[in-house]
Amino acid sequence: MARPIWHGAINFGLVTVPVDMYGATEDHTISFRQFERGTSDRIRYKRVNERTGEEVAFADIVKGAEIGGGEYVIIEPDELDGIAPGRSRTIDISSFVALEEIDPIHFQKTYWLAPSKEEYGKAYGLLLQAMRKTNRAGVATFVMRGKEYLTAIRAGDDDLLLLTTMLFAEDLRDPAKELKSLPEITPARGKELDMAISLVDSMTEQWDPKEYHDTYTERVEKLIEDKKAGREVVVGEEPSSPTKVVDLFEALSKSVESRKNRRGTPGSATGGEDLDTLSKADLDKMARELDIKGRSKMTRDELQKAVAATTRRAS
Repeated sequence: MARPIWHGAINFGLVTVPVDMYGATEDHTISFRQFERGTSDRIRYKRVNERTGEEVAFADIVKGAEIGGGEYVIIEPDELDGIAPGRSRTIDISSFVALEEIDPIHFQKTYWLAPSKEEYGKAYGLLLQAMRKTNRAGVATFVMRGKEYLTAIRAGDDDLLLLTTMLFAEDLRDPAKELKSLPEITPARGKELDMAISLVDSMTEQWDPKEYHDTYTERVEKLIEDKKAGREVVVGEEPSSPTKVVDLFEALSKSVESRKNRRGTPGSATGGEDLDTLSKADLDKMARELDIKGRSKMTRDELQKAVAATTRRAS
C-alpha cells in the first residue's frame, strides 16, 4: 500500500481540508548501473570535500547560494522552513479556471489528494463535487521539499482530487531567443491544405490511453533477454526519410486513401499496396485489433507480414 509523500491541507476560501498526497504515476524506465568497460567493476559516486578529498556524511551537507567572486551564503534546512513556516503545509487555492484554458506546456506531474482522516470527508467531497459540477480546476501553490509549486487541482474520475504540478511562466523559454531562427511558414496551397485536413480528420479518434504502450522499454527488455540468452540482437529499422516537397501532395493523397481503407474492417486490407502505405503505428494498431501476439517486438515489415497473413486467414 502506498504511503503519503506529503501531509498538509487545502485552503479553499475559509475552508481548510487536511489531506495526504500520494504519487499517481510511476516510471517504468529500465535503470542501468555504470561499469568500467571490459570489467565487472561498478562505478560509484561519493560526496567528497573538494579540498580534503574526504567523504562527507549526508547529514553534514548544507546548501550554499553563490553571491559572486567565488563566495557563498550558507543556508541551513531549518532556515528555509523558517522563512515560510506555513507554506510547506498548505495548498492555497487562489482561483478557479477552466482546465482547457491551461496550455499543456505547463503540466508536469500528477498526484492524488485524499482526506487525511475520515472526519474530513464531507468538506473534501464538497470541494470535489463543486469542481466537477462547474468543470473547473483550482489554481494553487504549495511548498514541497524546499521548492514552491504552481498546481492545478481538479476532480478525478475515481472520486479523488488530482493535483498536477505546473511550470511558472518564468520557467518557460522564449523560442525566439533559444532557436537559431523560427520557421518561416509558407502559405499552403488550397489542394494540399484540404488534403492535409482530410488526413487529420481521417486519423481523428477518441482518446484512449490504453491504446498506447512504451514499446521502447519493451525493446530494451528484449535486448537484455537476447544478450542474456546469447541470441542475435535484431537491429531496428531506420527512421523514414523526409518527404520531398514535390511528393507532398502524392504522399498526403496516399495517406488519406490508406486511412479510408483502415476505417473499413480489419480484414479489408489484403497485404498488398494498402499495407505498403501504412505507417508502423497504423500497422501496430491493426495488429492490436487482430489480436496478433508478440506485435510489440515486431519491426514494421514483420507487422505488415503478420497483418497480411491474419487478414488472409480471416477472409
